Amino acid sequence: MNSTILIVDAEREYAEYIELFLKNENYSIHKCDTAEEALRCLDSVRPDLAIMDVTLPGMDGFALCRHIRETSYFPIIMLSARDEEIDRITALALGADDYLTKPCRPLELVARVKAQLRRYTTYNRDPQQEDDKIAFAGLLLNRNSHECFLNGNLLPLTPTEFSILWLLSENRGQVVSSEKLFQEVWGEKYYSHNTNTVMVHIRNLREKLNDSAESPTYIKTVRGVGYKMDP
Repeated sequence: MNSTILIVDAEREYAEYIELFLKNENYSIHKCDTAEEALRCLDSVRPDLAIMDVTLPGMDGFALCRHIRETSYFPIIMLSARDEEIDRITALALGADDYLTKPCRPLELVARVKAQLRRYTTYNRDPQQEDDKIAFAGLLLNRNSHECFLNGNLLPLTPTEFSILWLLSENRGQVVSSEKLFQEVWGEKYYSHNTNTVMVHIRNLREKLNDSAESPTYIKTVRGVGYKMDP
């Protein structure tokens, strides 16, 4: 079954340009001009991924992302013509999985879409194997159902957050560098400017785990190296 992608962009020509490349990959596309239209679309359509612009008439992309994350955890890729680090941090903090500056190269966007969908579908596959479960210190991660429980309570993790937590949990007792985290989770070469991307997702995870950077129970920072979880 082909994946369904929701595109939310007020620039119709740009949305159609993106649609052309994605349809070449056999994705099913739904396009919306506004956040309000996108929310109405979500009442009847369950996308596997959303691509949305930050700058939208009325409700902006940030508010739309926040609204979606209240109930849904499919991957979200944010686009913006503004190349400001604060926008990237804001998007990731609100639960976006990736952020690209417009105009982005269409083949790069397609690659990012494929990477996000691959991770999302991998963690929602059917086979039930014990190797796909990790349990320790009140945490239970199930890679098949893409669910994480803390002391019996389901945590609302995005696909990217789950990927990071799984990687750290799988390597308990070892320091996982920021470079490895980025390369393993995002599937791309690590550059210095990606540091904030990793940091924001770690901060989001700590908040959901009721953890703290100063006295962490789960995710510990090893300064200058990366992050670790105790065995």
